[in-house]
Amino acid sequence: MARESAGKASLGAADQGFAKTLKSEIVYQGPVFGVRRDEVLEPGGLLTTREVITHPGSVVVLPVLRDKRIVLIRQYRHATRQYLWELVAGRMDAGESVKEAAARELLEETGYRAKRFNVFLDVFPSPGFLEERMYILLAEGLTEGEAEPEEDEKIDVRAYKLKELKQIIQNGKLRDAKSIAAILYYLTFIRKA
Repeated sequence: MARESAGKASLGAADQGFAKTLKSEIVYQGPVFGVRRDEVLEPGGLLTTREVITHPGSVVVLPVLRDKRIVLIRQYRHATRQYLWELVAGRMDAGESVKEAAARELLEETGYRAKRFNVFLDVFPSPGFLEERMYILLAEGLTEGEAEPEEDEKIDVRAYKLKELKQIIQNGKLRDAKSIAAILYYLTFIRKA
């Protein structure tokens, strides 16, 4: 225990810099993500190998209707082997701005169009191994339309009252982390009474 503390105490300002990548190779590249293996000299001087999932970035949209209800979607998520309720979300396409991606995803998954999109969170969902940067946007001034889901998307759309959202978060029925974070941030820091 004492040796561990002494080691941490000896870290100087020079040790607080960035890692230096000595070697990098693409292990896998698929249509949604890739895997890269880097040989890295860490800021503390440790030589190590890091495997990173590469990703172009994504958007999450928190659509707020005029009556203050928030629109969620329900779809099957194979990685979890279940259907999940979540906010509209998706990968950014090459050359697409954050707001363009948000508008596209909102229309595809719900049929809604928004007059205004504003980024209110910019987060890394799992920075230990995933380089994805996630932009969470508030969508307001919504008008209804026809959804345009991708071929593999079977989506249910439902608008929830704020009280209902708090309850399903508290009861563990909303299990999607990005949606929980976005909704709680919205309820705590953005929502007008």
